[in-house]
Amino acid sequence: MAFPEYDDARPDPDDRPASVTFVLAGGCFWCLDTVYRITRGVTSVVSGYTGGATDHPSYDEVCSGTTGHAEAVAVTFDSSVVPADVILDLFFTGHDPTTLNRQGYDVGTQYRSAMFWADDAQKELFERSIERTQPLWDQPIVTTLEPLGAFWAAEPEHQDFYANQPWNGYCQVIINPKLARVRQRYSAWLTA
Repeated sequence: MAFPEYDDARPDPDDRPASVTFVLAGGCFWCLDTVYRITRGVTSVVSGYTGGATDHPSYDEVCSGTTGHAEAVAVTFDSSVVPADVILDLFFTGHDPTTLNRQGYDVGTQYRSAMFWADDAQKELFERSIERTQPLWDQPIVTTLEPLGAFWAAEPEHQDFYANQPWNGYCQVIINPKLARVRQRYSAWLTA
């Protein structure tokens, strides 16, 4: 599997804002939260819920699969430090985008692979990232592109879950292998 090379040239500040937020869902939000918190240039990561019809959903409600929400992260980064393509490639490395409504043992639409676009420019960027990434996977990518609606922050215990509970079985069995894969492929972009 070949991985992209990144041009070290930084974007012209007049071309786009330095602070960018992407809302991405790739199964349990604890995994993406962990990856992005150690990524150079990331200034904020918030685990939460989006894509559903219920206002202020709780974790239990979302886990029931009845609200339509996906577990997602709102990752804000400085594009003068880390290119958007790196953020998106980390997304595709941190989960399996070829399984519909499922990540490992987590099953249901709340665990779907999805990219929630805030505007047409983000939608096009997300479409290009799927096209660029597809040759790396044997199966078709099933990641959905959905318009960003309300994003509800998850409860405090779900924020920075890995750092707060590294001994948790989910962290040991599910997150650690994903972190190892990310560290192997993107160490130059990580802080830890």
